[in-house]
Amino acid sequence: MALDFDLARLPNPHLGHEHEEWRNQLRRFFDSHVCPYAAQWDEAGRIPDDLWPLAGDMGILGLGYPEEYGGVSEGVDIWHKNILNEELARVGVGGVSATLMVHNIALPPVVNFARASIRERIVPPVLAGQKRIALGITEPGAGSDVAQITTGAKRQGDHYIVNGSKTYITGAMNANWITTAVRTGGEGAGGISTLLIPTSANGVTRTPLDKKQGWWCSDTATVYFDNVKVPVANLIGAENQGFKVIMANFNDERMAMSAAMEAFARVCLEEAVEWARERQTFGQRLADHQVIRHKIAEMKRMINATQSYVQVMSNNVQNGNAHAGDIAMLKVQCSQTMEFCAREAMQIMGGMGYMRGSRVERIYREVRVNAIGGGSEEIMRDLAARQYGL
Repeated sequence: MALDFDLARLPNPHLGHEHEEWRNQLRRFFDSHVCPYAAQWDEAGRIPDDLWPLAGDMGILGLGYPEEYGGVSEGVDIWHKNILNEELARVGVGGVSATLMVHNIALPPVVNFARASIRERIVPPVLAGQKRIALGITEPGAGSDVAQITTGAKRQGDHYIVNGSKTYITGAMNANWITTAVRTGGEGAGGISTLLIPTSANGVTRTPLDKKQGWWCSDTATVYFDNVKVPVANLIGAENQGFKVIMANFNDERMAMSAAMEAFARVCLEEAVEWARERQTFGQRLADHQVIRHKIAEMKRMINATQSYVQVMSNNVQNGNAHAGDIAMLKVQCSQTMEFCAREAMQIMGGMGYMRGSRVERIYREVRVNAIGGGSEEIMRDLAARQYGL
């Protein structure tokens, strides 16, 4: 059995013909519109704007969203979403998926909690790739501890006046709206609300964050709010109930990241195996050295275990009985597997792996953002411990 990206995937009894056809469609799309250019986009620090409507036409942006808003929901399950995240990871440029798919963390609060007039105005153009939306939670003084945010929103008649800032916001530079966590009440989680803030509003300014270790082509920014006037109608959910709105989507985000990280690990395995078979050292293939074979076998062992975990948790999510603690631990498992495989692939490839331009080199740089984003490994362990009643 060859250890390439596809053949290193364990059998999945939950996948049918329609899932494999979806994978084939995605692969043709990415091989045509993304893979030949992704490394150039990463070096240039930007993805071309025309990728969004192309992805919208393909059904990528609308996957899993209500069809009344232009989404694709009939017959769609978590396996379709996992396949999409795997195929995006196969590109080997994490900044592409981070920015192209950022609406998946910013739009669900609108779909699930905003009033109908807001949904009808915002959701269709985002799913069509005509407009963009980002999620604004992290602040200079509050990251994973969402309950400590300080960006304030004071109500004045039919509007809120927003002051504060958000940072490390993916997609913010080119977003038309930002789903934003603000403080409308007292301290802690009970004083948080969620507002949909248009970036065209007076008082909204943005500064790009382009000195990053990875995700170079990802649009990342600090956003400032200076007496920004936002209609009360833009409130997502009830006032002072925004913490629940924000938390509702975290499990989906962690599942998506987990599927992608497992696939990134398989990319590293594929690259390492291909190099080990071609590279000659001391009169034989690199793959003929026992120490190298053991490295590759250990990568596959960790990938197998991680894939199995992803399958179990995905099935639980699909059946509606997933445990938040187990999802948190899945994210840790996946980030550690990605990190291990990136390290070992880099070690096997040596100088070639260290040179910019290879998928392994990029994935190696992107390990930390995956291990931190969506809830750091430390926060995930603590969350799991609390979920388990410790």
